[in-house]
Amino acid sequence: MTTLSMVIGMLPVALAQGAGSAWKNGLAWVIIGGLLSSMFLLLVIVPLVYYLMDRGMERFGWNKKKDIEIEENVDIL
Repeated sequence: MTTLSMVIGMLPVALAQGAGSAWKNGLAWVIIGGLLSSMFLLLVIVPLVYYLMDRGMERFGWNKKKDIEIEENVDIL
């Protein structure tokens, strides 16, 4: 949400055509590209890599998940 609001806020700077706006346009496009690429990496690539690593560890038997057994008939007193 923050990234999208920043991108929308930078669009007028990136699309401006007035006097002296030529040096601001490039910087605005770089900021927009950086924000969108980091959002894509954070929301898509990182979870995908985590999922693939977890799946690979499961396939080779490297994940040592232990099941916890709970006794139901335990008297405290």
